[in-house]
Amino acid sequence: MNSGVRSKRGQRGLTLFGLLFWAIVVGFFALVGMRVLPTLNEYFTIKRTINKITTEGSTVPEIRAAFERQKDIEYSITSISGKDLSITKENDKVVVSFAYDKEVELLKPVYILIKFEGRSTSN
Repeated sequence: MNSGVRSKRGQRGLTLFGLLFWAIVVGFFALVGMRVLPTLNEYFTIKRTINKITTEGSTVPEIRAAFERQKDIEYSITSISGKDLSITKENDKVVVSFAYDKEVELLKPVYILIKFEGRSTSN
């Protein structure tokens, strides 16, 4: 009597194809994350460096030189140099901004293009 009730409900669970599908989806997002996270780390390092050097100099050459010194210390900055910085003054404060593109290779014919831009925060 108990087995008859059980057969009417049917089996529940994950099929092999369902398991493979979710393994592929999770694997794809893990691959994208592993490829993109170093690029995001570099962006946040550049942003932190820009905020730090705005207090170190007041002229364009001083700020570019300070960025190059920090770039030598922070080994993860490879996408931009001091020449790529846009340095302006707004309300008697130095504002440093930057923009760059980064291609991240997923698999040989597939790339992700990420466009980064940022500016120093006002102190």
